[in-house]
Amino acid sequence: MDARIIYLRQIPLFKGLSATEEEQLAQIMEPVSKGRYSIIFKPGDASDRLYFLAKGVVKISTHSADGREVIKSILHPNAMFGERGLIGELERQDFAQALKEEVQLYAIRVSDFQMMMRRNFDLSNQVMQLFGNQLIQTENRLESLLFKDARTRIIEFIKESMADQGRKVGFEMLLKHSLTHQDIANITCTSRQTVTLVLNELKKSDLIHFNRGKILVRDLARLS
Repeated sequence: MDARIIYLRQIPLFKGLSATEEEQLAQIMEPVSKGRYSIIFKPGDASDRLYFLAKGVVKISTHSADGREVIKSILHPNAMFGERGLIGELERQDFAQALKEEVQLYAIRVSDFQMMMRRNFDLSNQVMQLFGNQLIQTENRLESLLFKDARTRIIEFIKESMADQGRKVGFEMLLKHSLTHQDIANITCTSRQTVTLVLNELKKSDLIHFNRGKILVRDLARLS
């Protein structure tokens, strides 16, 4: 079986496609490889393709008026990104960049994907739900920035990352990641020094253990 069809069947977005539609979509998927830390797209690039992540980790970020990086999301395999072209974006507003390892992607032209959406109501509905979920996540993040202190935001980031990518090791939870302390600061809108201070405090309290690329949570219920 075509590797692209095997990949498509792993993505909930495409669960309503017929076998014929799977084959049609596989035919228009362009394999793309990018080296570690490579820029996939940057502000000003044409928003004419959307991407599906098959391997590696990608960050989506922007820069504030004073030049500081703000990371909007960290993406793992099976995630779709660059999708704003589907709702009228003509030029990229964000950066998409590979992290510590090579990434493998599938690129699809926005015009081709829009045509498939017009032919398949279920696919169109799934995409609308995806945009709706992204809007809710953005609103939740804004509320967190407005009403929660830096320590709480960092702890919530750890908990959310554990829920999304962590795995159980006995009674503990292990998260393998590709982020520096500065990356975590850019995600939580804090500073690198604050991230280091909070992580060291949690480690001293025996709530977590961490080293390069790994965070181990002793007891998720006690992490607060």
